[in-house]
Amino acid sequence: MELYPLLLLVPKNERGEIERLERLVNKYERGQTQRIDWLDRLTFNSVEKIKEKECNKSENSLLSLVVDFGSFEHRVVFQEPGANFYAPSPVSSTNELVTVWDPEVGRTNPSEHKQLKLARSLTRGIIDRDLKPSINERKAIQRILKYPPTRTLSGDERQLLWKFRFYLMSEKKALTKFLRCVEWSDVQEAKQAVDLMGRWETIDVTDALELLSPVFESEEVRAYAVSVLERADDEELQCYLLQLVQALRFERSDKSRLSLFLVQRSLSNIEIASFLRWYVAVELYDPSYARRFYCTYDMLEDSMMKLEAGANGDDGFKLWQSLVRQTELTAQLCSIMRDVRSIRGGTQKKIEKLRQLLSELHSELTYFDEPIRSPLAPGVHITGIVPSESSIFKSALHPLRLTFRTANGGTCKVIFKKGDDLRQDQLVIQMVSLMDRLLKLENLDLHLTPYRVLATGQDEGMLEFIPSSSLAQILLEHRSIISYLQKFHPDEDGPFGITAQCLETFIKSCAGYSVITYILGIGDRHLDNLLLRDDGRLFHVDFAFILGRDPKPFPPPMKLCKEMVEAMGGAESQYYTRFKSYCCEAYNILRKSSNLILNLFHLMAGSNIPDIASDPEKGILKLQEKFRLDLEDEDSIHFFQDLINDSVSALFPQMVETIHRWAQYWR
Repeated sequence: MELYPLLLLVPKNERGEIERLERLVNKYERGQTQRIDWLDRLTFNSVEKIKEKECNKSENSLLSLVVDFGSFEHRVVFQEPGANFYAPSPVSSTNELVTVWDPEVGRTNPSEHKQLKLARSLTRGIIDRDLKPSINERKAIQRILKYPPTRTLSGDERQLLWKFRFYLMSEKKALTKFLRCVEWSDVQEAKQAVDLMGRWETIDVTDALELLSPVFESEEVRAYAVSVLERADDEELQCYLLQLVQALRFERSDKSRLSLFLVQRSLSNIEIASFLRWYVAVELYDPSYARRFYCTYDMLEDSMMKLEAGANGDDGFKLWQSLVRQTELTAQLCSIMRDVRSIRGGTQKKIEKLRQLLSELHSELTYFDEPIRSPLAPGVHITGIVPSESSIFKSALHPLRLTFRTANGGTCKVIFKKGDDLRQDQLVIQMVSLMDRLLKLENLDLHLTPYRVLATGQDEGMLEFIPSSSLAQILLEHRSIISYLQKFHPDEDGPFGITAQCLETFIKSCAGYSVITYILGIGDRHLDNLLLRDDGRLFHVDFAFILGRDPKPFPPPMKLCKEMVEAMGGAESQYYTRFKSYCCEAYNILRKSSNLILNLFHLMAGSNIPDIASDPEKGILKLQEKFRLDLEDEDSIHFFQDLINDSVSALFPQMVETIHRWAQYWR
């Protein structure tokens, strides 16, 4: 193409007859000129003679280049964006608009591919080693490093990171972005990347989670991520254990480095071992990955059985049996539920049958032969069930409320459900617990209630029972939240006749759950799944709708009902202003950990959790939108304050709430 301008240097009147003839020959070859054999032979003979005559002219010393551009049968108006991955459709024309299928669109440009290979060749490493980015290039790199983990890098951005890979080796936040720009199908390029990865500044544990997502298939990269995870303590590891089990789906083999790591850490911590066993056992029902999870389960069992006796005298066999008895307990509870449901009559008759089964027919449940580790809290040993304190909730599924005796002489209450998939609730509560931890690390305790949830099967599980009352029940019996709190924490000199500490606890818990339910897109909120403890702590239960799904029309952006605002003294009070301040502070703290939260949800992409499995990519993008990563901290405060104001002024949800309360009353 560099010779193209030479044609323009030749005056039109001096270009000669050859150019005109070449154009005519091209038209003939394209079939645009009628073919007549005898005339064509005469014409081509004459053309050859003219060419020889023109070439013999001594004054014709100028070089010319004739460029003939490709042509189409129809006039091309525009090209549709995106690649043509599907079968070509027939050429169609509507007035002046013509659609033409181009099979080349979407394919790798050969020249660009060649240039990319040259730029990333082994010999370039010597040159790139000392390269330093310019001011504009540094700004571009910093912008890329702030991208969320869901962002796909463009070709130019990938090339920029590769070019300055040596310069970026001291920036630990840059490693995950650099590994995204590697062409792993190229053996030499992959080898360079793995070598650099080993010499890169060690990344944080939270960033290592990104390398276990389905985006990264390289075994070396995934093994590196596991090596970083080994630095996490047991408490932090338990925060991510649910997602790490799900990440086994993305491994290349059944006995992967990740599965070996999880099993190894379980051997020194019985709580991790217990939860790992349950998380894996629930996935055994997935036909696509049953073999992989069975392999991990067998590895855990074999490894624990080989353990020698520890300081407390329990060897591996006893430890494993203590976990197996958890499954035996849940099986017995399922059997009891079937018997209770078969009883005709009201809830009271079913409660009587439950207590009879616990104390007579199934007397071994009243006092266990040996203590059993609680599935919800493996550090707690339970010794039996108290029949007189056990009951049944008035619900279609008739969940059990059980009171267990503990080895230290106390009791603990749990809810056992059969017929309900608790894996989504389990995920949400895990997120609430994680966010509570993140807020407390920034010295902000919002008095959240991350009660324990454990799915013990596809349609069964346990929940920690927290003594509390629903807002619907409180408003029915006490007319207002303040009247309810006055019953437990009266103070004539305090705000609204209650202690200042109790009101502060209520305000903080309202703020915490308002932010969390907004970020996670919790739906179907009503006064029956908003619970209040007698110390003022409000919390949410029942998470059947997440990531923006809501069965109610026109849900408000934040789940903040007018009764909660009234308990703070109204929208003009100083306590409501304090509530908004806590909301904005918590929102900005959690925005700083957006990458961690997004990575954890990305690892759940292959799970069978309903609101994620339906469209994982869409769900994660919805979650990302809630963080408003395009805003600075100050702008995000204004944004969140507007959200609160819009939610409080939304009158339609209040109408729906009234209708729902009527339906609940007549149920």
